[in-house]
Amino acid sequence: MTHLFDLTGKVALVTGATHGLGMAMAKALGKAGATLVVNGNTPAKMDTALQQYAADGIEAKGYLFDVTNEELAIENIARIEQEVGPIAILVNNAGMIQRTPALEMAVADFRKVLDVDLTGPFIMSKTVGKYMVERRAGKIINICSMMSELGRDTVSAYAAAKGGLKMLTKNLATEWARYNVQVNGIGPGYFATDQTAPIRVDGHPFNDFIIHRTPAGRWGDPEDLGGATIFLASKASDFVNGQILYVDGGILATIGKPSNEA
Repeated sequence: MTHLFDLTGKVALVTGATHGLGMAMAKALGKAGATLVVNGNTPAKMDTALQQYAADGIEAKGYLFDVTNEELAIENIARIEQEVGPIAILVNNAGMIQRTPALEMAVADFRKVLDVDLTGPFIMSKTVGKYMVERRAGKIINICSMMSELGRDTVSAYAAAKGGLKMLTKNLATEWARYNVQVNGIGPGYFATDQTAPIRVDGHPFNDFIIHRTPAGRWGDPEDLGGATIFLASKASDFVNGQILYVDGGILATIGKPSNEA
């Protein structure tokens, strides 16, 4: 059955993969055999990231461009197709969050979050999707969020974008399934990354909240995303389309973490 998950010879493009969860998912694809292409928009971060991939035994090629710029996306995707090979897997991971109460949030800031988290994936999917539809083969994975399902204080723009990304996933799957292109999503829970390190300490209110809200009783490890990513990028998911796979330790399955009492 291992052939179902083998990505050897497949070109995988992961946006925003110079750090964090994007890098973890990209590494999983690379270790599964994919020819890895990573996107970012900061030269220094890209240089450091490519060194990290190499140290892990993964040869990755980096392309610097802003996924919200359609002209640059078209230009760079054409370059990747010519210089690396046909893109078989696209992971729309690049994103941002701004934590501001709705009553205080400027409309310009709201639009910026939607542009990065929703319009960017549309631009990338549309651009890469044209090649996939023509070839009658492709896998697109949109990185959604638990905020695709739930609301939370101060993240109205992020939740609106991620909710929209969930529905964009379903609609693209509907349009492109007939061309053997599968469009699915992954919704990560709360993960242990460098960004969350300051709040992942015993006694911190948010750390305690996550531990007690998550049935698994822990933060996710970035490597926990690897299996879901490989599954949705591989032949194993050829008849899976328009689905969001939540990798959250069970948060969305329950109203609260079960007690230890019988």
